Amino acid sequence: MSKIVTLRLPEETYERFRTLAQRENRPLSNFIETAASRYVETEQFVDDFEMAQIEADADLKRSLKRGIKDAKAGRGRFV
Repeated sequence: MSKIVTLRLPEETYERFRTLAQRENRPLSNFIETAASRYVETEQFVDDFEMAQIEADADLKRSLKRGIKDAKAGRGRFV
């Protein structure tokens, strides 16, 4: 179910969003929703290049495996 959110924007930001939404022939609310969703996706997930770097890092993989093993055994402190 959709939720309603009230958002206060500086005039300059509002005008920038409104102009961009008009260029794409979309409602302002849809433009803001899409922009926020894209931001979350890029911040929450790694891209293919980053994942390749992670998978190629043997030290990191060993450290992660050790951390998972310690977590399962209840060792360490989680903050």
